[in-house]
Amino acid sequence: MNNQKTEVNYVGPFITLVFLFFIVGFLTTANGQFQGPLKAAFLSNAGDLKNTFATLISFSWFLAYPLTGGIGSSWVSKFGYKGTLLRALLVMIFGLGIFFLSSWYYEQFPGSNVQISSASIPVGYFIFLLGSFIVGTSATIMQVVLNPYLTACNVKGTQPVQRLNIGGSSNSIGTTIAPYFVTGIVFGGLSMEKVKVSQLMIPFIALMVVIAVVTLILSRISLPEIEETKTVKGEKLGKSVWSFSHLTLGVIAIFFYVGAEVAIGANLNLFAISLGGSFAIGAAIMATLYWSGMLVGRLISSSLKSVTPQTQLAFTSVFATIFIVLAIAFNNPWLLVVVGLFHSVMWGSIFTLSVSKLGKYTSKASGVFMIGVLGGALIPLLQGGLADAYGWRWTWLLVIICEIFILYYALYGSKIKQSEV
Repeated sequence: MNNQKTEVNYVGPFITLVFLFFIVGFLTTANGQFQGPLKAAFLSNAGDLKNTFATLISFSWFLAYPLTGGIGSSWVSKFGYKGTLLRALLVMIFGLGIFFLSSWYYEQFPGSNVQISSASIPVGYFIFLLGSFIVGTSATIMQVVLNPYLTACNVKGTQPVQRLNIGGSSNSIGTTIAPYFVTGIVFGGLSMEKVKVSQLMIPFIALMVVIAVVTLILSRISLPEIEETKTVKGEKLGKSVWSFSHLTLGVIAIFFYVGAEVAIGANLNLFAISLGGSFAIGAAIMATLYWSGMLVGRLISSSLKSVTPQTQLAFTSVFATIFIVLAIAFNNPWLLVVVGLFHSVMWGSIFTLSVSKLGKYTSKASGVFMIGVLGGALIPLLQGGLADAYGWRWTWLLVIICEIFILYYALYGSKIKQSEV
């Protein structure tokens, strides 16, 4: 097996998967752009429950990660990496079809509503939630393949965390250009608030066609298996994947990382608006600069050939903590924008450390790793509740707790116990 790994040229497959990272980022953000007018239309009569129902859209997406990561792992064992990617893309096409159905149903049956307390919610909204979960499932299964494959494919002159951050950079480029593509090209510059539900159906069909073409192209591209990273069909592993402490703590670390990342990305502008004045005026651009910092940081990390993931993770968690402390001390949301630069390398570093030396447990570990992504739904929600009670300023202490655990993982939790390997 080791000889096979050194003989195979992984440059082509590496480039292919980096492109798929771009597709995942682009479509994730594009779907988010389409969701804006759907939220406004579906929840216009939700009354006092409007915010509660709005959170269900993100929650249904993130819920797919802990519930379907295991499916991705079993598919890798049964169908291989390429077969799993192809099936994940088909799931994405189906999910986009559900999005189309939600818009179509809303237009055809505008009076079909469900009364929940004082809220009147269209049936189309619940169809939309199902679509959000299914597309989230597709993204989850694709990441179960993309993360371990980029970690394990041996491309000369690179290290695993570097390859993951190259993929992450591609993902960030997709998330950066998608909003401009949707608003500028698909809707000709029309603001998303003015887009009607009926105008979304053709773009959803167009996305289905695009993904179908990507699926066809991928089916004709060679993607060699990396056998030592997965079990074969019917093979039983000797022990639970949770028996590896550096993986278990890595899942907890990714829970806190994604929670901290999304908390700043989603709540930064609300913090700025609450302060009023010049902060409120600059609120719209703060989140954009935060996510742009993620791209810049990943591009920088992509060029680091000799800096270990432990060092990168420890360095970035310390400086992220410093800037969050300064943001609290000076009550200045602009200081949180800088944290995006340091958050950029955390996913790649934590994943690389979590699956290190797991051998055939790697693909299964990649599946359980997705459980930690649920932090992206729970921590921002908890922070919002605390903000309602105490104001935004001191809620950022919650994010500091996240950063401190990430630092602990970098220094101690990621160490591999030889008795477990």
